[in-house]
Amino acid sequence: MSAPHVVVVGGGLAGISAALDAADGGATVTLLERRGKLGGLTWSFKRKGRWFDNGQHVFLRCCTSYRSFLDRIGATDMVHLQDRLEVPVLAPGAKRAVIARSSLPAPLHLLGSLARYRHLSVSDRARLARPALALRRLDLDDPALDDVAFGAWLTAHGQRREAIEALWNLIALPTLNVSADDASLSLAAMVFRTGLLDATDAGDIGWSKVPLGELHGEQASRALAEAGVTVVLGATVDALDAATGGARVVSFGDRSIEADALVVTAPPEVTTGLLPAGVLGPLDGLGSSPIVNVHLVLDRRVTDLSMFACVKSPVQFVFDRTDSAHFGDADGAAEGEQCLSISLSAADADIGRRPEDLVSGYLDALGEVVPAVRDAVLLDGVVSRERSATFRAVPGSGALRPGVATTLDRVLVAGAWCDTGWPATMEGAVRSGAAAAAAALARLGTGVKPELQEVAS
Repeated sequence: MSAPHVVVVGGGLAGISAALDAADGGATVTLLERRGKLGGLTWSFKRKGRWFDNGQHVFLRCCTSYRSFLDRIGATDMVHLQDRLEVPVLAPGAKRAVIARSSLPAPLHLLGSLARYRHLSVSDRARLARPALALRRLDLDDPALDDVAFGAWLTAHGQRREAIEALWNLIALPTLNVSADDASLSLAAMVFRTGLLDATDAGDIGWSKVPLGELHGEQASRALAEAGVTVVLGATVDALDAATGGARVVSFGDRSIEADALVVTAPPEVTTGLLPAGVLGPLDGLGSSPIVNVHLVLDRRVTDLSMFACVKSPVQFVFDRTDSAHFGDADGAAEGEQCLSISLSAADADIGRRPEDLVSGYLDALGEVVPAVRDAVLLDGVVSRERSATFRAVPGSGALRPGVATTLDRVLVAGAWCDTGWPATMEGAVRSGAAAAAAALARLGTGVKPELQEVAS
């Protein structure tokens, strides 16, 4: 008997994960991607001889599925993972503070750095214990948490506006892509519990040392080829025939292929357009939240920090991407040059601004927290934007996120917007792809790896 054929629509992290797991489970797999490269919302582009990522993507040590995915595609050596959480926090005209962990058991591992966190008053630091302890008592499976705004909850637990802006939003903005005021308590509690409060080393931060196009594009392409997956790029799927019974027919361009099971990992608006009405519910209610990155190439090094956060400033997080910008160059970076990428989450105010205004404005703002920037010459300024980077993680969003199963037999969906228990992160995307592959294999009666069976249940 020939192996069942699984067709995966979409070549982002969810699609790559689903394709690899389905192939590992014994299926014949075809992956269709509308663009000319893999990676989805994690991609790179080259300008004036330098590589830039469309956005600064990070992961935490607790992102076990994503880290296993990196192992699977042979890319673990291409990322940096902190030995111990350490985030320098800068502010205009103020001394540097650091959020770091010790080796003490959670949540005591953060106590020392928070007690010395100079961007909060002593009284605000003392009030941090109340919400931290309350977060640990919440039942993360309680659906009622999704009806509550995190900011209002923090205020009710003694947090002043200054504390929310100078501490809680440091974590809420980059992980949820909305501010604490706008965020669902359900997702916020999951982030703070899983990443910071429940395990000592969970919050150690990792990021790619190479362009994302190499990490998720080229490396994934090699892994898919080795697994026997057929990858078709430039394949815009325009129709699915997924009637109950018989084969599923996927049409793209002037071609059609039959599938025994189908996994659709396109964005929500594309997925609902391909599937029959009513199969997934009103996904447009999920909304979207943008991310903007401002990349500044300076003629000299202005900081030795590989990563830092800012408060009391429009700048949020900054990463040194100098080595990545010159990936593959025989001579490496130009002597003395430094490329800093400013990552702006929940960037509703910036998404429509002109690139030249963003570059000049954020160059000035960065100079307020890193004075050496004022003496540097700007060699290049680049803006990258994702208008619909993530779903909007506001109260009520949890009820709108579907699982991987649909009402159509052997038709699954996957993506960071699906109900993974995680916000819209690389971890969530990989988890959803694995769950969809496991569900497809189970429905086809094909052997499923135990770990995949667990994530699909």
